[in-house]
Formats: sequence, structure tokens, C-alpha cells
Amino acid sequence: MKLRRLGNSGLQVSVVGLGCNNFGNFGKMDVNATRAVIHKAMDCGITLFDTADVYAPGTPGSSEEQMGQVLGDRRKDIVLATKFGMQMDQTGVKKGGSRRYIMQAVEDSLRRLKTDYIDLYQLHRPDADTPIEETLRALDDLVHQGKVRYIGVSNMPAWQVVEAQWTAQLRGLNHFVSCQDEYSLLARDTVERELSGAAQKYGLGILPFFPLASGALTGKYRRNQNQQAAGRLAAKSPLSARFLSDANHDIVDKLAQFSESRSHTLLELAFSWLLARPQVSSVIAGATKPEQIEANAKAADWALTADEIAEVDKITKKG
Repeated sequence: MKLRRLGNSGLQVSVVGLGCNNFGNFGKMDVNATRAVIHKAMDCGITLFDTADVYAPGTPGSSEEQMGQVLGDRRKDIVLATKFGMQMDQTGVKKGGSRRYIMQAVEDSLRRLKTDYIDLYQLHRPDADTPIEETLRALDDLVHQGKVRYIGVSNMPAWQVVEAQWTAQLRGLNHFVSCQDEYSLLARDTVERELSGAAQKYGLGILPFFPLASGALTGKYRRNQNQQAAGRLAAKSPLSARFLSDANHDIVDKLAQFSESRSHTLLELAFSWLLARPQVSSVIAGATKPEQIEANAKAADWALTADEIAEVDKITKKG
């Protein structure tokens, strides 16, 4: 597994990362299933493990707890990333980017993860009620205390990313080194129109999530197929309506033909195309089974030529 620098930081990450949002979802993955996936990821050379305090669905904190149980002495072998800011309780008190909450949230995550430091601590989404300087000063203190090594952000509009980087520079604070956002062959516009230029200017690595468009780019959802199977794109789900439109089916069919004509899979194209983008440091992909880990790790091996990238761009760019 190749490594890349995360933005302009000194942190090296595997080009394929493991999204840990399924861990702790006790209807889908118990601790033994989590252990199997984590160990397979390590065996495949994946070093970036990305979770959040709010994972998994219905049981906030359980993803971190399961990872803490499984990692043990091998925690030192990975880049451990987690997030804060999403609502963690029914009252709406445990959320946001205030100093008061951050200082509590980091201690809770450290306890659940059974570690004394977090490699990459990320604001999960912007907090409209807290000035970005307050958030950055709290995170800067955590870096100086050794509890956090690098800081990042997720789901933040480009203009706010620029504001945050400028504030950090002006005040002499540690700045964000990464942006984690949705980015795929079926969801290009926002990152490429707004975020990519800001990331390049301010030395931020982009960490795409939903690289397979919630499964639409795996090849298992085909036009006129009965979508009764479980999964994010099950029939009548909001994501199904979004990703399985007629227009997207047209794109996916052409991408599948493009891949097959070159003896590759659609999944391999989805990963390799993202890794051909200059600001992408690592592609974050979830998995519930070890064999999915192997497929994701292998998918990064296809080095697309300039002509191939241009052809894919013609297929996927809209407008």
C-alpha cells in the first residue's frame, strides 16, 4: 500500500483509508466482525482508520469503543482519525465546536479508543453558534498538550475553510491539514468547483468519503434491477433516489464499459480516478467484510493515463 503526505503536513497516510462508521452497529457488526475487518486492513497495509464519536447509528460512541477493544498494542501502527461536533445526546447539549464541549469530547473519545493521543482530530461539521477562532484555540491547546497531533475538518464549505486557515495563520494557531468531504465520479461538482482550489492554496489534503457513491459505483446496482436488497441504495431510500437516477445509470453504464475494456472493474476505476486528483491524500471507504478490504486495497493499483482521465471526465462531467 502506497503512502501519501496529508496535505502539507508531516503526516503520511495510506492511499486507501478505512471508514469505521459500520463498527458498533450491532445489527450489522459485532466486535468479532470489527476485529476481522481491522486485522485484514492492517494486513493489506491500510494505515488510516477514520471514525467519529457519533458512530454508529443509534449507539453513539460504539465504533470508537469497538476500535479501542480491538486495536490494543497495534494502535501505534495506524493513523487514528476521529471526529467531534455532531449531536451525541437527546438534549442537544453534547455537540458543536465550543471550547467547553471540545475539552469534554476529546477526553470521551480518548477513553473509548483506549489511547492517549489522536492522530487526526476533525470537526465533523461547521458550528454556526461558535466563532471559528474559539474552536481553533481549543484544538491548538490539545495539540500543545499532546492529546491531538493534527487537526482537520469535514463537510465545511470552501469559504469557511479559507476563513479558518486565515484565522489560524493570523493568530499563530495550528491549522487544519485536511478536509473530508463527499467526492466521487457521481458527486464531483462541489469539490471541484469550490474546495479543490482552496485546498491547494492552503495546503490541505482532501479525504473523499462515499467514493463509491453509496454503492452505485460497485456495479451491483444496474438499470431496471429489483432494488429490494439491503444496503444504502435499497428501494425507496433517499440515497437510492439520488444515485440511481436515469442520468446516473447512463454514466455508470459507460464507466463500466470503459473499465471492462481495460480489464479493470468499476470499483477500481472509482478509487484510481480519485487518487489521480492532485489534492486527494487518501480515499476513505467503509467495509463490513474482510474481502471488501482486499478489493478496496487492490483498487488503488490502477494508474490512469492522462488520456484515460480525459475520457472519464467526458463521461462524468455535467453541464
